[in-house]
Amino acid sequence: MTSIRALVLNCTLKPSPAPSSSEQLGQEVLAELAAQGVDGELVRVVDHDVRFGVSTDEGDGDGWPTIRAKLVEAQVLIIATPIWLGQPSSVCKMVLERLDAELSETDAEGRLSTYGKVAGVAVVGNEDGAHHTIGQVQQALNEVGFTCPAAGATYWVGEALHKVDYRDAARSPTPPAVRRRRWPSTARTSPGCSPSSRTHRRKREGPRSARAASRPDRRLRFVERPRPAPAAPTSRVVHLLRL
Repeated sequence: MTSIRALVLNCTLKPSPAPSSSEQLGQEVLAELAAQGVDGELVRVVDHDVRFGVSTDEGDGDGWPTIRAKLVEAQVLIIATPIWLGQPSSVCKMVLERLDAELSETDAEGRLSTYGKVAGVAVVGNEDGAHHTIGQVQQALNEVGFTCPAAGATYWVGEALHKVDYRDAARSPTPPAVRRRRWPSTARTSPGCSPSSRTHRRKREGPRSARAASRPDRRLRFVERPRPAPAAPTSRVVHLLRL
């Protein structure tokens, strides 16, 4: 059986060895993939001298060809990016621009070099913007030939105006259990409507059957009405002759 290899591109703005929440989430994604028998590695893009451009090699010591060689060998690509101003990081956008060169790279059968490769997104940040960021990155990855599976993204966002990063969180969030909520009755929640007042109202209005008989019937009723007879068909030729 052919082994599957994954590549996580950490698009943090911080060079090593600075701590990175994007790297932590990317490593957790790799750990989950490893549980499924997938090998992989994480590359912090900012540690390489990647130049701006839209080709596979911008020359003059460009660091992208080294990363691209790892991408070619991988079957799964994960883009891990922080959120800045509600958008992917500038490093993430640079990576997507470099991936634009894959539109000109084809295999022996004329397909894109990214044909058959799967891509996912991992996002960390504060406040909001995770869905917007995921949408931007997934659309770009799909544009250059990657297949983005359903729900192929994960994210974590902290509270607004807080300085707690994902790496500083006490524990990883877990999906909450589904609980059925039993809504309280109106008599217990409406002001001035206690069980005692409800009892007095019943005594004043009489038995329930009598109250129901005095109320108007608000149920929907469907009345079948006779349909008008269809008009005799008139051809276009007859209509023109009448004119």
